[in-house]
Amino acid sequence: MSQKRHIEPLLWSLFGAGGTTIAFFFPAIIFVVGLGVPLEIIPAEALSYDRISGFFLESWIGKIALMVALVPSYWACIHRVYHGSHDLGFHPAGWVKAVCYGGTLILSLATVVLLLV
Repeated sequence: MSQKRHIEPLLWSLFGAGGTTIAFFFPAIIFVVGLGVPLEIIPAEALSYDRISGFFLESWIGKIALMVALVPSYWACIHRVYHGSHDLGFHPAGWVKAVCYGGTLILSLATVVLLLV
């Protein structure tokens, strides 16, 4: 009996990391932007474009936070879309899987490179 190695466990782990990231970061972002500012718990000036872009694009902590929030989310989204197509009765060919995950890999690498430059 041959033991064929699959990449699927790696893809599921990236999906899990992305799902966890989405579950922790995005409710906090929704609270801050959707409730904190309108209810004046957080001053609107704290979320000005200049201040937020300065944090995320000029400080290492901001860049790392942005990478941690975005890159795993890409993998969770594409994994959900690909496997959701199976649930809807579409069974894409192997090249579609390669394009989906390859595109996500390129997007992930581009995000990391653009943030580190």
